[in-house]
Amino acid sequence: MFVMTGYIGKKKTTEVLLNGLYALEYRGYDSAGVAISDGKNLEIIKSVGRVKELEAKINKEDKLNSLYGIAHTRWATNGEANLVNAHPHKVGKITLVHNGIIENADTLKEELEQKGYKFNSDTDSEVAAAMLDYKLKDNDILTAIKLTTEILTGSYAFGIMVEGDNSLYALRKDSPLLIGIGDCENFLASDITAIIKYTNKYILLDVGDIAVLTSDTCKIYHDGKPIEKEILISDSKGVDNSKNGYKHHMLKEIMEEPVVLNNLIERYKNEANRSELDLSKYEQIDIVACGSAMYAGLVGQNLFEEYANIKVDVYPASEYRYKKKLYGKNPLVILISQSGETADTIAAMREAHKLGIETLGIVNNPDSTIARECDRKILTNAGVEIAVATTKAYILQVCVLSLMALETAKVKKLVQGDEDYKAFEKLPALLKSVLDNNSYYEKVADSIYQKESCFFIGRGIDYAICMEGSLKLKEVSYLHSEAYQAGELKHGTISLVEENMPVLCVITNQALKDKSISNLKETEARGAFGIVITTKDLDDFEDYTKIVVPTTSMFTQSMLVVPALQLLSYYVALKRGCDIDKPRNLAKSVTVE
Repeated sequence: MFVMTGYIGKKKTTEVLLNGLYALEYRGYDSAGVAISDGKNLEIIKSVGRVKELEAKINKEDKLNSLYGIAHTRWATNGEANLVNAHPHKVGKITLVHNGIIENADTLKEELEQKGYKFNSDTDSEVAAAMLDYKLKDNDILTAIKLTTEILTGSYAFGIMVEGDNSLYALRKDSPLLIGIGDCENFLASDITAIIKYTNKYILLDVGDIAVLTSDTCKIYHDGKPIEKEILISDSKGVDNSKNGYKHHMLKEIMEEPVVLNNLIERYKNEANRSELDLSKYEQIDIVACGSAMYAGLVGQNLFEEYANIKVDVYPASEYRYKKKLYGKNPLVILISQSGETADTIAAMREAHKLGIETLGIVNNPDSTIARECDRKILTNAGVEIAVATTKAYILQVCVLSLMALETAKVKKLVQGDEDYKAFEKLPALLKSVLDNNSYYEKVADSIYQKESCFFIGRGIDYAICMEGSLKLKEVSYLHSEAYQAGELKHGTISLVEENMPVLCVITNQALKDKSISNLKETEARGAFGIVITTKDLDDFEDYTKIVVPTTSMFTQSMLVVPALQLLSYYVALKRGCDIDKPRNLAKSVTVE
């Protein structure tokens, strides 16, 4: 994810731009930069690393009484994370910040070099700036932008400044971009939270829209013609950067899980509200997502197939577009995304629409692309997650899917009684009891954090839990970890087991308990040491280090196990001295394919 923002108005430009970057820094933090102008002079200030490094340089170097500017934080895609590759990029009369990827940049670069352009960076963004500058030589800026976009392939959003022109220009193709509307001031942002401190009024740019901003006006063009766009009002509360006494945002967000779960469950205590959870009319469901959201989908798959008798396939969003679609009667595509701006998931949604398949989005951000474009949506309302590794948002995704599976099974009369709904009502209190035991997870972390590698193993829904547990551990601690179906170990993977390797075995199903333990013992016979994660009713593991959580319904059990694994991952990372909230090489939202 890249973050861009822009401002034109009477406030101190650098202050507005920096506040926008700080608000969204968790989405990309390899480098940062600003371009500011007082109407005559242009100044570009860039730094490698976090926004605080940029702020320090601005305080030393900013000599302008600037009227407008653009800013950017970078998550490196083309070119390493260094000062030369940091945005903004200036070529000729064009200064530009860019979110996205220009897929034909190498070809265009060769063409532009033949026309006399020389490049300082390794980025595709500088190529876009050069092409725009080239087209500007014989055209006005709007025509130059239009001609440039006809040449570029890929996904992108641009914030543009032009020498001798005291306006800001913005362009969107797929990558998210909006315009904030103020009083004698206007804003540019990749997300409303970057500017919510100043305005809650905004215009969403659609693909192909070009915006021209002055302090007093906002003009939108499409296909060269002026158009009117609706001004929307955001309910966003912005980003709360406080940690409420916790050492890290990740720990704070884990501890918020009982509250956000309770809020979601309270919504569906009313039977009338449960109708939106009923998927009984569908005969086939595809769940499409990335990362943790996909692993939430795997939990949902197990529950839908086991209890609601609906065939469910789970696909990484990056692969969905490239598979042959074999849909029968009444299919549904469920799209899961915390941000609602994940590029691959958006592309999958649009592919489903092309095929005439109904879509349902499970998203956290109500202003997002998926929330706007899917046929139906369910908002998780987790609040903003600052930590890059998702925790509370994941739990709510699982909760929505679990409630859907239960309600669908109830409507189809495959589940009787109210015990499973009562389990949801009890879930927040049970989860709090799990989290209150966090000092124990720190103790278990002592047996893991110095290792080089570990395995998670499980069967059925426990394997889905293992996938998320393993991902969380490697995300924040950089410890190599893999999740395997327990029964598949002997088919090759067991060759990787080494002396004193931790093997974490998740067991929440009585029917699979003995087989899972047998698989764990296979690893122990080869020198591994086992850690069992299980439920209170299944706990008779005297010889193992173990994590035991309360027993609840199978619809809710994973939501007690995964938070324990989140805390374990947190403490392993803490002991390894990792940057827990901002792990290396990662970004919160991935808005490029």
